[in-house]
Amino acid sequence: MSELEELITEWLPLPDVAERLDVSIKKVHSLIDEGAVIAVRIGERNIRSIPAAFIVEDQILDSLKGTIAVLGDSGFSDEAILRWLFTADETLPGRPIDALLEGRKTEIRRRAQALAW
Repeated sequence: MSELEELITEWLPLPDVAERLDVSIKKVHSLIDEGAVIAVRIGERNIRSIPAAFIVEDQILDSLKGTIAVLGDSGFSDEAILRWLFTADETLPGRPIDALLEGRKTEIRRRAQALAW
């Protein structure tokens, strides 16, 4: 099991993402290309998947795209972005993804921007 699989316990393969969002698989690929979500290959079968936490009430978490953009602009790889989002930070407290789910995107984006310096 990879480090990401240990950090993120629930994953959705891309066809499942399409089903949950009620869109085509082509649209899911577009969301990945646009940086709205991050997909990585996981598991024994090396299937491209996204963390289930990225989908809330059958929609992509609203604050996710901007946060991914800030971290990507700071030089983070997709795997590093996922690691940062899902690693507990005692100063929050909790994980950055949990703060985003709670609607605290301003705080998380400030922290993400500080990582660039």
